[in-house]
Amino acid sequence: MDYLEHITSAGERWDTLAWEYYGDATLMSPIIEANPQLRILPTLSAGLSVKIPILEDDDPALAEEDLPPWKR
Repeated sequence: MDYLEHITSAGERWDTLAWEYYGDATLMSPIIEANPQLRILPTLSAGLSVKIPILEDDDPALAEEDLPPWKR
């Protein structure tokens, strides 16, 4: 799998990273799973290197049945 690197700013959250990169705040699970070295806290510290998986159209995280009705 390919990744992008994101360096965090103080106060960023997992869901805001998902929104920024995927346009969907609920898709934070792939980001969390790609970064087992980072603690799952409400906010991220500044200066952390976070791997952002590049999701493919056939990725299970993007399954249509998992999307809210307004995104189907």
